[in-house]
Amino acid sequence: MNARVNGSLRELPDGATVAAVVELTGAPSSGVAVALDGTVVPRAAWASTPVADGSVVEVLTAVQGG
Repeated sequence: MNARVNGSLRELPDGATVAAVVELTGAPSSGVAVALDGTVVPRAAWASTPVADGSVVEVLTAVQGG
C-alpha cells in the first residue's frame, strides 16, 4: 500500500500503523506529533491506529530555537 508521508509517497506494508510510520521516518522518541489525514493522533493511539492506502501522514518534530 502507498501513503504520503511528510510529502513523499512511501510504500508501506499492509496493516501498517502510525507507530510503524513514525519508526520508518527515524523520528526521535520524544517531541513528536503525528497527523493522519489532517487529524492529530494521540501518542497513546499510535500503535493501534492503522494507516489506510492513500492516507496522508505528517510526522512533526519539535525544534528548539527562536
